Amino acid sequence: MDCFNLDWSLYLRGDKAVKTGYAGFEWDTAELERKIEGAAAELGLLALPPRTIAPGEYRAYLAPRALEELMGLLCWGGFSARARATRQSPLLRMEHGETLSPKVTLTENTAAGVGPRFQHEGFVKPPQVTLLAEGRLGAPLVSPRSAREYDLPTNAAGAQESPEALEMSPGDLAPGEALRALDTGLSIGNLWYLNYSDRPAGRITGMTRFATFWVEGGRIVAPVEPMRFDDSIYRMLGRSLIDLTTGRELLLDPGTYGGRSTASMRLPGALLGALRLTL
Repeated sequence: MDCFNLDWSLYLRGDKAVKTGYAGFEWDTAELERKIEGAAAELGLLALPPRTIAPGEYRAYLAPRALEELMGLLCWGGFSARARATRQSPLLRMEHGETLSPKVTLTENTAAGVGPRFQHEGFVKPPQVTLLAEGRLGAPLVSPRSAREYDLPTNAAGAQESPEALEMSPGDLAPGEALRALDTGLSIGNLWYLNYSDRPAGRITGMTRFATFWVEGGRIVAPVEPMRFDDSIYRMLGRSLIDLTTGRELLLDPGTYGGRSTASMRLPGALLGALRLTL
């Protein structure tokens, strides 16, 4: 299957830049131009005097690329059969009744990804594995080795038991209405340097960066200086999740460490009623 992946940043000065990209299977020049123009408009907004906000909880809209960072961290053991068996999963509480928002359904959709339909040892992957179904824990990714060790049926996951074609179901919020629905709060284009601050509790910390803006009355009024957040996945994608966008973005991993990555995600944007910023 042929695909393409363009990944770029528009740079203003200092730490002011807009990072974006365009990936897919069918080339659309108009879509590329729309993305370039949108990034250029955000770059112009970054030239406005920045606003510093106090630590606290704020409504927030996470663009698909910001949500990608959250999902990327969650893939570190969140869906692994081995991590579940050894009690190291960041979604450990979901095994004991904790849930996310019913709007959250995650699938390892190998059939719609760009990677091979088999893993390194040659085991054939199923077209789909439901990892989370309407906020509830689904099937784990089980490598052949974990299948032997823990007496489980394998679904041909790789050795890391991490999703390679992760897909989140869309919500009901039109992408063009995201800022209006946000009203007042943060529009976050990217998150960076994520890690677990309390892995068993599903707590995640990281930084806002690049195109993050303060929004009032549904309109961007100022860029925001980088801030650290520390919040639980059970709040961000659970109690605090208001809606997901109807439109989703295909995000191909541009990594080349050890070879060209074939991992991908297809994600919507996420509107949160509260995101906890700590400094």
